[in-house]
Amino acid sequence: MDIKTVTTDMDAKMKKTLERVRQEFSAIRTGKASPALVENLFVPYYGTPTRLKDLAGITTPDPKLIVIQPWDPTALADIEKTISQSELGINPMSDGKSIKLPLPELSEERRVELVKTTKKLAEEGRVALRNIRRDAIEAVRKLEKDKKITEDEKFKSEKTVQDKTEENIKHIDDIVKHKEKEIMEV
Repeated sequence: MDIKTVTTDMDAKMKKTLERVRQEFSAIRTGKASPALVENLFVPYYGTPTRLKDLAGITTPDPKLIVIQPWDPTALADIEKTISQSELGINPMSDGKSIKLPLPELSEERRVELVKTTKKLAEEGRVALRNIRRDAIEAVRKLEKDKKITEDEKFKSEKTVQDKTEENIKHIDDIVKHKEKEIMEV
């Protein structure tokens, strides 16, 4: 292993972490309908947990409505049950062929709760980035200990790792600010 491998591996892991944070944020409800709110719910389909987006077409015909049309009509009841039991706080309405999810206005209290959830998810993302940083720095120190790099290269690499970590944490902070603004917007 060399420094390039360590930094490349670290970059890949940090990008995955950022993408995961973005994905989790997209599932947090704001004032408008989005398929991302429900597409990653797991529905028991013939005994196997299956993502909703793999079972049905999800559309948003208007800003306050999500329509779910299962490809297999027998899955309708399971989808409806899963949505009812989720933490979305939305009551599904079925017409026998599709499920409509009307999004009610968010109360101020619910908006504050969602902001707290957003901050919690962001902190989990920051912790994951710091863990990746720790692993990369340990790898760099091991390279120096094994005499594969010089002390100067170690310090330079540690600074690069730290700078990358701070840059990615700033990305998470920017995403949080944007999501908070979106949630609190009436």
